[in-house]
Formats: sequence, C-alpha cells, structure tokens
Amino acid sequence: MSDLVNALDGVTTAIDAIEPAAAAQNLMSVEAVQKVLNRSRASVYRYANTEALLLNPPFDHKRLNPESRQHKEDPLMFHPNEVARFAQDVLGIKQVTIEISQPTETLTHQLLRQVLAELKVIRELIEQTH
Repeated sequence: MSDLVNALDGVTTAIDAIEPAAAAQNLMSVEAVQKVLNRSRASVYRYANTEALLLNPPFDHKRLNPESRQHKEDPLMFHPNEVARFAQDVLGIKQVTIEISQPTETLTHQLLRQVLAELKVIRELIEQTH
C-alpha cells in the first residue's frame, strides 16, 4: 500500500510541476521579442546576453538579459520588463508597448487538472485507510 502512496506522490509532484510552467507563460519567447522590437530573429540572439561557457552570465545593462535557465537546451525566455528596459535604454525606442495575454487553456491542461484532482482524492482515501 505504501508503494501506491509513493507512486501517487511522484505523479502528483510531476503534475504540480506543470503549474509553474503555466505561470512562466508570462515570459516572452525569442519570437515574441522579435515582434515587439521589430527586429530579426538573428538580431535578438545577438542582443541576448548569452555565453557559450556560462549557462547564466551576470547581468549586462547593455544586453538583453534572458531569464535564468536550468539547462543549455532550455529556450531563451525574457521578462517583459527586461525587454522594455532594453528597448528604451539600449535601442533608444521611446514608446514601448508590450502586451501579455494569457494563453487559452488547452484540453491537455484541463485533463491534467482533472487527473490531479482524482489522484488527490485517491490519495486521501488511501491515507484514511491507514
């Protein structure tokens, strides 16, 4: 029975980890930055504060600083305030408007929430029997 509780722990932890990813949706991808700055994708990569040997280089006020990454394979993501700062301070763009819209909830998100709710009920039932 404890193996089942431990398995449920792992699954609910994995599903809970999806929630912060949804919160990170407010960050901007390279494509979003490209549209806001009206620059090419290559330009955005040239502006980005990245180094081959450092995963998360220190802040550079003359570059576009991405959010911290855990792995080199993680995509570059930018906070809207950082994009606005870079556009105004470095590129000299006077009027910067960045609109962040919440992505529509997908069927996958709905199903994962339902699965999580069911797993929590199952876990409560198992814990009550002990």
